[in-house]
Amino acid sequence: MLIVALMMMSLIGGRLLQLQGLDRQKYAASAQSQQLHTATLVAKRGEITDRDGHPIAATVNAQNIVADPSQISDPVAAANDLAPLLGKPVDTLTTQLDNPLSKYALLTPTPITPTQADKIMALQVPGITTQDTTRRIYPDGRLASNVVGFVNASGAGAGGLELSFNKILAGHNGTESFQVGANGQPIPDGRTSLDAAVPGSTIRLTIQRDIQFAAQQAITHQVKATGALSGTVVMMNPRNGQVLALASAPGFNPNDIAHANPNHLSDPAVTDGYEPGSVNKVITMAAALQDKLVTPLTPFVIPPSIKVADGIFHDAESHGTEHLTLTGILAKSSNIGAIKVAKKLGPDRLDYYLRAFGFGRTTGIGLPGESAGILPPLAQWSGTTLPTLSFGQGVVVTAVQIASVYSTLANDGVRVTPNIIAGTAAPGQRMTAPHPPTKRRVVSAATARELRDMMEAVTSDQGTAPAARIAGYRVAGKTGTAARSNGHGGYSGAGYTASFVGMVPADHPKLVCEVVLDRPLHGYFGGAVAAPVFHSVMSFALQTLGIAPTFTKPPKATLTW
Repeated sequence: MLIVALMMMSLIGGRLLQLQGLDRQKYAASAQSQQLHTATLVAKRGEITDRDGHPIAATVNAQNIVADPSQISDPVAAANDLAPLLGKPVDTLTTQLDNPLSKYALLTPTPITPTQADKIMALQVPGITTQDTTRRIYPDGRLASNVVGFVNASGAGAGGLELSFNKILAGHNGTESFQVGANGQPIPDGRTSLDAAVPGSTIRLTIQRDIQFAAQQAITHQVKATGALSGTVVMMNPRNGQVLALASAPGFNPNDIAHANPNHLSDPAVTDGYEPGSVNKVITMAAALQDKLVTPLTPFVIPPSIKVADGIFHDAESHGTEHLTLTGILAKSSNIGAIKVAKKLGPDRLDYYLRAFGFGRTTGIGLPGESAGILPPLAQWSGTTLPTLSFGQGVVVTAVQIASVYSTLANDGVRVTPNIIAGTAAPGQRMTAPHPPTKRRVVSAATARELRDMMEAVTSDQGTAPAARIAGYRVAGKTGTAARSNGHGGYSGAGYTASFVGMVPADHPKLVCEVVLDRPLHGYFGGAVAAPVFHSVMSFALQTLGIAPTFTKPPKATLTW
């Protein structure tokens, strides 16, 4: 019996030696994992604001509803109580709660407001608790949603600036570890450790909220009125390249992204290419003026049609032989006149100026998904490429590219990279402005001024856009009515893209505004459907920013000879 007892004690002693000596760390870690609970501290996402600090995207306190299924004795009854307030089917909740081996189940896929959480907790369902978190909201709903973008269900950026600046907006999550008792509740005097979350930075845009709202209202109304597929408005300060409004329709509400049309989630001002049509004629004119090939009074004979290579070209409206000056060609938007000017330039110089004004490459505005457009390499030009490019067909651009062209002319021939970020600020830090935008001279100040004087004739009674005039101000601009490609190598049956781009005051421009309507059905000339939108938005912007008229007289325009 003594020998057997000694053997038993040896076995017990060996086991104790193994548990307390050899395997001590393993079992201590296992005990620690059962006692220690680690929770993620979600960093507060940084705000996106307009130029004056008004939040367009913000993060607010919210709560998740979580369950400890191991403490729920009657999952069916609990599910019936919770379903109406959680907005989830009873069967789905029952499945989540009927799992006695689990100690954690997230019942709210997206965070809810504290008020909603209080109503749920008032039910006093055993095993149901709240978890503090945050929620992304967009206070003005659709305002600038095409620019700002949206977040996904996990709170990460999934579109627009929310996506492209996700890293600095998101910040860094932290962790909190604390001891819990057998009931799963924290031990008041238990050991804890904290790695605090670092909130994300704030991004301030150059967008002016009121002008953005006015632009969205105006383009949304005109898209509906004309039956257009979509519409875009771009408002820029030509001196510094800052975008004051970038509106599109149809849009979406980022607060309800689940019900948004996927086709409306991008920003067409930078992602959608189109053939610009006659608004492109200002580049042809600027190139010829800059190379001293013409003057605003150079006379041209404009026949009813013109043949170039294997193509025959006409103006938008039939006419007999006309005698127009260079100014008259622009004011009346003559395709034949633009072709004659381009033939003086030649392919090499026209290609040079198209690229100098920014065609064939992204603008540098920094918005996600920006298209570079399509400008065929000079080596691939056919006999009809020169004439079609002269009046804006056969080239694909974005709305921001065209706005940049007109801003260059408004800024006395100096191109400033378009920009939409006014600054960023880390938590507790002052706002830091980005690097200044790059500047590059494209044409001389004299050429830009001559062309602006010519563009004032476009808004005269003899031009194509008298509807763009604003009482008391000098307005310069250009209409565009471009045939849309039908996707089969032609233009038949695809409709038109109507546009107008203008600047005010014409003699010292402070603002440039572009309006584009894609395939309007009820009227399609740029002067008829796009110019009125320009008038509305530009009038509002001038009043909002307190820009006074220059009280100067426009030069007398000579259109014929």
